[in-house]
Amino acid sequence: MAARSGKQYVQAINRLKANVWIDGNKISGNISDHPALKGVIKSTAKLYDVQLRKENQDIMTFRSPSSGKLVGTSFLKPESKEDLEKRRLSTQLWAKESGGLLGRSPDYMNTVMMAFASSSEIFSLQDSRFTQNMNTLFEQAREKDLCFTHTFINPQVNRSSYYIENVTETIAAQTVDIKKDGIVIHGARLLATQGGITDEILVYPSGGAAGNSDMAYGFSIPSNTPGLKFISREPYSYRESVFDHPLSSRFDELDMIVVFDHVLVPWERVFFYQNPEIALKAYRESSFHLLAVHQVTSRRIVKLSFMLGVAKKLINTIQVGEYPHIHEKISEMKVGIESLKALVIAGERNASLDQWGVMVPEQNAMDAAVMLFPKLYPRCVEIIQLIGASGLASLPTAADFSSEIKDDLELYMQAATVGAKERVKIFRLAWDLTMSAFGSRQTLYERFFFGDAIRLASGHYYNIDNSATEIVDQFLDGYEE
Repeated sequence: MAARSGKQYVQAINRLKANVWIDGNKISGNISDHPALKGVIKSTAKLYDVQLRKENQDIMTFRSPSSGKLVGTSFLKPESKEDLEKRRLSTQLWAKESGGLLGRSPDYMNTVMMAFASSSEIFSLQDSRFTQNMNTLFEQAREKDLCFTHTFINPQVNRSSYYIENVTETIAAQTVDIKKDGIVIHGARLLATQGGITDEILVYPSGGAAGNSDMAYGFSIPSNTPGLKFISREPYSYRESVFDHPLSSRFDELDMIVVFDHVLVPWERVFFYQNPEIALKAYRESSFHLLAVHQVTSRRIVKLSFMLGVAKKLINTIQVGEYPHIHEKISEMKVGIESLKALVIAGERNASLDQWGVMVPEQNAMDAAVMLFPKLYPRCVEIIQLIGASGLASLPTAADFSSEIKDDLELYMQAATVGAKERVKIFRLAWDLTMSAFGSRQTLYERFFFGDAIRLASGHYYNIDNSATEIVDQFLDGYEE
């Protein structure tokens, strides 16, 4: 099989020895042993093992068109509506392992890679070699089951619409030299989630590419490329205790600042460079956005279902299910979940082939899902907080239950349906999901996953066709004097 195991993933990441900095210290030794990363690496490794389970192979793998081996469904180019359904089911099998909390599970970037590879002819507008580069990398990724992170956000030095970076001091990563062996990139990018614990980092255009050709590039390089540095935010996996931090101890995906210190990107790794036209075409003419939305929304359905389950556990634990306001809140969560399900299914049912022969979900349904979720998610967080109330603030630790105050806790922390320790376990799960640093990051992450909500709304507005007014015109034309 080409689909790899969790053990193979961990071994590959340890061999890379990427240049990762956490809390002012460079990681040395096996990266999978670092306290801030061991939880998420173990959780990611588990996903690869889930993919190999015999009962999952029909959904999570397919036969490679080149080798005939079983490879991951996340690399599948959908050519039919059934392929889209298979991709959704595969994503959701993986998402259930984390409650949908791993936003950068391997299938997300695999989807992006597949979409760009499917439309790789775009890159031939600059050089036919670049199309081959993309196709070669994608085939290697599929056959070796590689995982990717990516980065496309410039540092927030000045977000005013008229800001132009000082050319004497490079901040945002850009092309600073063209050499015989490749292009040289210098500067920084933000928010490479899971940076340093993936095989590769895919880098594609960000804001500024239209006005600065040096920012208009696309390439992928190994995470241990010389000159490449990952600087982590503060880890939220404060303790390894699954009881105290049931989610952050396992699923904290560190967000990295990526520093390119005159990184040489070999020509065989380049997809385009100094070419704003291709940067624009790669976004507009490939179907990567809609395919990514399909994968993300499939995961988000699982995530909201997990949140609904947490809310119900709180209700059952403290017996508040008799109150009408609780009924209303749970109904609201359920309506949100069913709305996302309906949008995904509508996207699949109304899917069509794009110019590259890719079966792509219908845009209006996918756009609606993108617009809806950033409103649904914070509301679901709020509902869990409202149900848990002060119970989410009074939470002893595992150590407390092993100390001489255990008897006090057993008496005063008990719930209507469970004992004290089980009650605290449930409430700590709700707290970590909605109130901890990890939980707050999840809310911010989901708010801005596809960009600023106002800009997205503007895009949605301009995509509304004339049929919205034509039906009114027909109605008015039907009046008789």
